[in-house]
Amino acid sequence: MFATAVDDDVIRRNPCRIPGAGTEPSPERPVATLAQVFDLADAVGPRSRALVLLATFTGVRWGEAMALRRRHLNLTNRTVRIEAALSESGGQLVLGPPKSAAGIRTVAIPAAIISDLRHHLVTYAERGPDGRVFTGAKGATVRRSNWTVWRRACLKAEVEDLHFHDLRHTGNTLAAATGASLR
Repeated sequence: MFATAVDDDVIRRNPCRIPGAGTEPSPERPVATLAQVFDLADAVGPRSRALVLLATFTGVRWGEAMALRRRHLNLTNRTVRIEAALSESGGQLVLGPPKSAAGIRTVAIPAAIISDLRHHLVTYAERGPDGRVFTGAKGATVRRSNWTVWRRACLKAEVEDLHFHDLRHTGNTLAAATGASLR
């Protein structure tokens, strides 16, 4: 009501408004170095190496990576098409759209990781255009909650307190350092 009263020029300012109230600052997340990214990629093992590199250098989120199909990767043109995301709701995996409307996108893949992606597709991905790119060792969809290699890889690579999602921020930071912009 007070906000409306301010809008209607009934009162000069809202006495109930407290600057900063309702917003809790979140601590800044760590950013890995380029060397640490490759150490992590090595430490997660061959099956997950391409996942770590793709997440870092294209900014795909966990759920987007788990929803990728072979047809979404165009290694000749060095692009990945993000059209869906896998999320978990009530213990069930749900395939749906990405986080936002802008989440449907085509992203460039750096030449430096194409050979890793080619190897991954030949060795680990499901066959056919609708084959899943990333699966577990027994062919199941990998859930973030049971992807235990990440914590061990962080310890082995001596990278503390890094979440998988931090790879997205790392990639953006590395790109910005080369002069790239979000646009």
